[in-house]
Amino acid sequence: MIVGDVIEPGLAVVFCGTALGAESARRRAYYAGPGNKFWPTLAAVGLTPRRLAPEEYPRVVDYGLGLTDLCKTRSGSDAEIGLGGFDPDGLRAKIEAACPDWLAFTSKHAAKNALGLKAVGYGVRAERFGGAAVFVLPSPSGAASGHWDITRWQELADLVAG
Repeated sequence: MIVGDVIEPGLAVVFCGTALGAESARRRAYYAGPGNKFWPTLAAVGLTPRRLAPEEYPRVVDYGLGLTDLCKTRSGSDAEIGLGGFDPDGLRAKIEAACPDWLAFTSKHAAKNALGLKAVGYGVRAERFGGAAVFVLPSPSGAASGHWDITRWQELADLVAG
């Protein structure tokens, strides 16, 4: 495991990515890659009161948020990590144990592979995963900037705020 999970009971949202990118693995911090929009977006949509630095990732629990990845043993781009390290059963067990309100996948790739589907759309999913409601977000990765849309992130924040 390159970076440990940040999951505990009672969280509003656990964010689940595919795997750490190369820069995140080097810095041992979630969403640390150049151009990654994760941390500024959390602040922009009101899920955190300020922009956290990637190295502050353990503090997300202070705001009712958690972090994990579908693959905890490899890092790099989706093409570099392949599918071998994906652990949907392990993810399900973590979510069942922590009982967050929402599991938010930070990419379609993570969602498809965790849910065992060929395709997924953005937004709220009909199915639950490990007891949590499921939301699929556009990837905040700098490499996925062409598909970026903060609207879905704001939609999730509005649902969390309730």
